[in-house]
Amino acid sequence: MTKYDIAVVGGGPGGYVAAIRAAQLGLSAVVVEEDRVGGLCLNWGCIPSKALLWNAELVHLFQDAEEFGITYDALHIDLAKAVDRSRDVSDRMVKGVQFLLKKNKVKVVEGRGRLKSRNEIAVQPSDEMIEAEQIIIATGAHARSLPGVEIDGRTVITSREALELRETPGSIIIVGGGPIGVEFAYLYRAYGSEVTVIELLEHLLPLEDEEISRQLERAFKRQGIAYRTGAQVAGIAISNGRAAVTVTVDGHDEELSADVVLIGVGMAANTDGLGLEEAGVELERGFVRIDEKMRTSTPGVYAIGDVTGKMLLAHVASAQGVIAVEQIAGREPLPLPYEKMPRCTYCQPQVAALGLTEAQAREQGIEVKVGTFPYRGNGKAIAIGRTEGMVKLVTDAATGEIVGYHMIGHDATELLAEATLGSALETTPRELGWAVHAHPTLSEVVREAALAVDGEAIHFWTE
Repeated sequence: MTKYDIAVVGGGPGGYVAAIRAAQLGLSAVVVEEDRVGGLCLNWGCIPSKALLWNAELVHLFQDAEEFGITYDALHIDLAKAVDRSRDVSDRMVKGVQFLLKKNKVKVVEGRGRLKSRNEIAVQPSDEMIEAEQIIIATGAHARSLPGVEIDGRTVITSREALELRETPGSIIIVGGGPIGVEFAYLYRAYGSEVTVIELLEHLLPLEDEEISRQLERAFKRQGIAYRTGAQVAGIAISNGRAAVTVTVDGHDEELSADVVLIGVGMAANTDGLGLEEAGVELERGFVRIDEKMRTSTPGVYAIGDVTGKMLLAHVASAQGVIAVEQIAGREPLPLPYEKMPRCTYCQPQVAALGLTEAQAREQGIEVKVGTFPYRGNGKAIAIGRTEGMVKLVTDAATGEIVGYHMIGHDATELLAEATLGSALETTPRELGWAVHAHPTLSEVVREAALAVDGEAIHFWTE
């Protein structure tokens, strides 16, 4: 039986980062992975979906080409080729992770890991046994369905099948108006599908600031994307290869039909068959319960990433992985401030956020001051013809701290790094507003929003 300092079950963004960090700290590490390293993110999530969304942006650019003085006789759009490219991108990223693990001397064992004790893992189907001083569970999560709805992979699909859909559906209903739902809505509308999004809560992206969500809804209307909010799916029936979806809104039933239904209502933890209960690892709402140092209820067993249900984001999983390893190495890392984790949605206009929404800040009793600035007041946005959007900063009037950053607009996700650093340093609007930003850049929208908190925005007039 081979013995390691750390054994990681799962090679996704949490698992492989944890293993590499362990190697950097001089600890021997092994990763047990039943599929390919990179996990859901690199293989069937973040990376291939963003490749497809970039294709969708290019399609929109061609459709708007005449505005920029470019005309053509015929435009052929091939979704299958876009899917092929997305798979190539994914493969390249996976090979990169494999290279990094090899160079850091991290052993990768193929197979499904199961805890036999607090420091033993059995790998199937090889029956190989691995012993480790510490174990990190990083098995991720999978798309869940609605009660009574069967995913057949053809007419009713999840994001996993959607990433391999090589023909544009004539019509598609997307159940769930969160990040997954609105990203696929943008993608399929760009390729010509009739798209309808069904969301149970009152707005698309219901966890984001309401003002941002409303602006996204207006943008989707302009793009021809239909949506029903405050709507519950009562049932889905399949007949002759088409789906009939019964939707209840305000107590009234409505039947919608489409060629394809995409279920994007959240994720469920991959905990089955891991031997967690036998090892004494407690679950909470189906996810592995952890403390601020990623420790589970079983000494020597840690958990990170989507399997914990904390925040189902790749960068959060990676950060959790580093904290777990630093804790194992005796370095006493600081707790991860989940309320300051950046959130990104990659439809166009993109949505990016960090911290409290305006409503959340008021609920916490914070005396709120808000600053907003529109993209249409920014020179770079006007120059590239992408003036839809805004930046909104939510501040604590008593302390001056910016407690929420909310953005919607072209490449808004690329503006969020400034917010991440600003949040870590507890930046005030004055500090952010009077830091000189290069001109012309979209980042000036963030600066102007900071100035607007005290009514001092330079490039926009409000009565």
